[in-house]
Amino acid sequence: MDILVLLIPLSLVLVGVIAWVLLWAARSGQFDDLEGPAHSVIMDDDTPPPPDDAPKP
Repeated sequence: MDILVLLIPLSLVLVGVIAWVLLWAARSGQFDDLEGPAHSVIMDDDTPPPPDDAPKP
C-alpha cells in the first residue's frame, strides 16, 4: 500500500504532462493539415529538371 503514495501522484503528473503536450500541439498547428503530407508522397513529379547549360530566358 505504501507504493500507492508514490504511484498515484506520479500518474497524475504524467497525465498532466501528456495533456500539456497535446494542447501545445493543437495550438501550434500540428493537426492543421493531416492529409497534405500523405498526398505529397504519392504525387510524383515526372518532369526532369532543366539541364544546367540551358539558356536562361
